[in-house]
Amino acid sequence: MTAPAGFRPPSRTEVATAAGRTIPDVIAPGLTELFSGINPGLYSAASGLHFARPGNRFWPALHRAGFTPRQLHPAEQEQLLEYRLGITNIVPRATARADELRAAELVAGGRALAAKVRQFRPAWLAVVGVTAYRVAFGRPSATVGRQPETIGGTGIWVLPNPSGLNAHYTLDTLAAAFAELRDLAVVYPTKSDI
Repeated sequence: MTAPAGFRPPSRTEVATAAGRTIPDVIAPGLTELFSGINPGLYSAASGLHFARPGNRFWPALHRAGFTPRQLHPAEQEQLLEYRLGITNIVPRATARADELRAAELVAGGRALAAKVRQFRPAWLAVVGVTAYRVAFGRPSATVGRQPETIGGTGIWVLPNPSGLNAHYTLDTLAAAFAELRDLAVVYPTKSDI
């Protein structure tokens, strides 16, 4: 994948000093899926782009699953809105690793994310990272896939974390998990709200 004209990767210094920064959401009313990361990594925060670190498999999985007609570069993230897709995070502040987040931050982030979902009303919230979802939404036994709860009528789907550090999933199995959401998301949820 070639970077769009004008894209400049962040320098090592910019990445090293990005802790605590936030990235604006890619969001609008009427989305089919709103993808939520755990929180931005330092590379993403330095670039101002979601899932931006080389090696993160979000963008290739999204394309291989059929959500986009071609693999988008993180710098093209605003184009997701054309496909009725969006991106946000459970916790907005950037860290070097997701395990640097405190449980209280994840719980507060879950409440804020639920409020955002109620405001924008996407058909589906797709949280990438089952461990973070369990803590943020108080669902310790949640597994990857469709969840029985909804948020204001929005269905919840948990996807594997697309980080290159998640060795449990290859790009192919990650894309298959994303495709399951794409294929089954037309079935709208009817279970209870959280």
